[in-house]
Amino acid sequence: MTSAVVTFSDDQAEAYDRVAAELFSMGIDLAEAALTPKAEGRASVLAVVGKAGSGKTMLLASLYRALKGAGVEVVSGDYEGRKRKDKRTLAVLAPTNKAASVLRLRGVPATTIHRILYTPVYDPQYEKIAEWLAGQAPRPAVEGLTELALDRAYAFYQTVPSIPGALAAAGLRGSDFIQGWKRREEPLDVGFVDESSMLDARQLDDLREIFPTLVLFGDPAQLAPVGASGEMVFDKLADSRRLVLHRIHRQAEDNPILDLAHALGDDRIGFEEFESMVRAASERDERVIWAERVDSDLMARSPVLVWRNVTRIKLIQAFRAANGAPEDALMPGEPLICDGIELPLKHRKKRIDLEARGLIKGAQVIYLGPGQREGFARIHVVGAEDPQVSAAAIIKIEKPGEEEPFIPSAARMGATFLHGAAVTIHKAQGSQWEDVQVFAPDLYAAAQAGRSEAGMPLWKRLAYVAITRAEKRLHWVVRNRLALPKRALTVADLKAAPVLALQDGAAAE
Repeated sequence: MTSAVVTFSDDQAEAYDRVAAELFSMGIDLAEAALTPKAEGRASVLAVVGKAGSGKTMLLASLYRALKGAGVEVVSGDYEGRKRKDKRTLAVLAPTNKAASVLRLRGVPATTIHRILYTPVYDPQYEKIAEWLAGQAPRPAVEGLTELALDRAYAFYQTVPSIPGALAAAGLRGSDFIQGWKRREEPLDVGFVDESSMLDARQLDDLREIFPTLVLFGDPAQLAPVGASGEMVFDKLADSRRLVLHRIHRQAEDNPILDLAHALGDDRIGFEEFESMVRAASERDERVIWAERVDSDLMARSPVLVWRNVTRIKLIQAFRAANGAPEDALMPGEPLICDGIELPLKHRKKRIDLEARGLIKGAQVIYLGPGQREGFARIHVVGAEDPQVSAAAIIKIEKPGEEEPFIPSAARMGATFLHGAAVTIHKAQGSQWEDVQVFAPDLYAAAQAGRSEAGMPLWKRLAYVAITRAEKRLHWVVRNRLALPKRALTVADLKAAPVLALQDGAAAE
């Protein structure tokens, strides 16, 4: 066991040992940091569940470091070399790019589930560069690239170990390197899945085809996937396959945001009592803010979280009006949410390309401007390894009282987007932002409706999910008002990177 285990609580240490024992039976010895003969034909699924602050992410990160120390090869969205028979593989997954980026900020090279379901088809010439940078091949001679360009790629990789970044330093685009995508044919060995409360049964089946060993990390107090009848995939596992973290870890203690989230588990607390607790917390700690109106500047990068669609649409319209956005066009800097992909089945390759680039349902993006071809948009995919892409887009702006949305930009087919200045709490699952605004009048409406989900009042589940999206500050908005913006919309804060052209006809520019 690693020395980091001494910082664990008892239930974390027990969960670590259970996962380590499962891995040992699969031929990965964490205690000795060694690989043993692989057990063929074995398959297992474990779940590590606990509420916010119970240390799930800390445990996941510790297990990742131990696996890497044992010689397991980590497969991420950055670059995937040819699998060798003597190697074992690990992929750390999340349902969305935003959720994956939260793990990457903590030093864990996570990627999305969609990215692992597919494998890239690399250009053979440029793959030689990647293999050289990854230490798997000698320095190549590549037609069309100078020695100086290769030196730039090498120097970049020594500073930032990113294959796409190094290739960009050599003057190559992502679409030069990756020629397409195909469904994964070769299985991997171990999969860690964060935010697994968002998984549905079909996604779990897909993952079980790829990983003989799966460890799911999830929060049982969150909202179940739509259509899942309040049940999460780990609820169906036997009790012996679920490892429960009960204790709130010391890093999460004295956190007023988490204190409020856990107070929702008290059956005696109703909405009015809870809101009084929020107000009291705001008076003693600056991390909780009692807000009389919505902050329109924050909406540009972290959406207001609401329950009802009608509220979402009204807030979006107020945001656009306050920023002087024209009705017939988008302004650079406006936030969008991917609502899926509209492509016929015969265009499966284009769909895979879009999804692998991060354009999956629920992805948060920022509009950068129109593309060079009609119907195309340049966008920044929040949390993606290669964030800036140009893709065929169908952008829909909904208006109060109107069944059909206004469409300022549309290709014949491609990725569809809704405005993202406000989103439902369901769609916010898996994401985190430094500042989160929770629209309290909507939660009050949910409380008045008297609905329950999986034996818990719906408003409490909604409040729990919304509150735990906040990394640093929680804004509890109590009135249906919008503050005027103090600064203009901008894209200057977004990571500068080469724009990747998504290939092939209708899906690409």
